[in-house]
Amino acid sequence: MSAAHPPKEESALVLYRHVGCPYCERVVRVAADLGVPFHSRFVVPTHSLRDAVRRVSGQRAVPVLVDREHGITMSESANIVAYLERTYGDTGATGGGES
Repeated sequence: MSAAHPPKEESALVLYRHVGCPYCERVVRVAADLGVPFHSRFVVPTHSLRDAVRRVSGQRAVPVLVDREHGITMSESANIVAYLERTYGDTGATGGGES
């Protein structure tokens, strides 16, 4: 496996999301455009059952981004997009996206 697509357990970024969530897809698109590798952790669409999200972020809404390298956990797609652009936008990385 290439460095651009590290194994799931080595990905510094974990995105909690669910299928069909337009806010989650926005984050996925931006991460891919920036070449930022990440691992998706898919959760159930039912808000009240998203205990995994609640454990990492204190709330159940998605998307939630966990950046282990920088010790950051955040929600709200606009905040996540701004963070990705600010933190990873100038890296010139290619080949990013979901691992």
